[in-house]
Amino acid sequence: MATTPVKDTDPTIGGLVVDASRDISTLISKEIQLAKSELKVSVKHGGTGIGLFAGAAFIAVLAIIMLSVAIAYFINMTGLDLAWCFLIVFGFYVLVAALLAFIGVRQVKQVKAPERAINQGKEIPSALKGRA
Repeated sequence: MATTPVKDTDPTIGGLVVDASRDISTLISKEIQLAKSELKVSVKHGGTGIGLFAGAAFIAVLAIIMLSVAIAYFINMTGLDLAWCFLIVFGFYVLVAALLAFIGVRQVKQVKAPERAINQGKEIPSALKGRA
């Protein structure tokens, strides 16, 4: 059985491991840089979007106030005193707020922990050790 002689230009196993670890390290650092640059763009757009939503919400609140005053004056056209008209509009908003709070509490009570994901996460160490 003839063996081929090892040339000085052939890489050694140690050299290959060093090259592979260096390449993996470079790849990971480049991936992190890419993720950071993508996140910067996303955060910028997200911040702009949140600012625009806040502006829209503020304008909507002003519109609701104006609508409330208009409804109170509309009720006043029936001959009812203006103070009672504003009290009726106020009472309506209190009822709407109470209904929204009630529905919100019921929704929050339905929130549960992600039990399946937690159980699978607990199984990862044993799976990595070779126990299925």
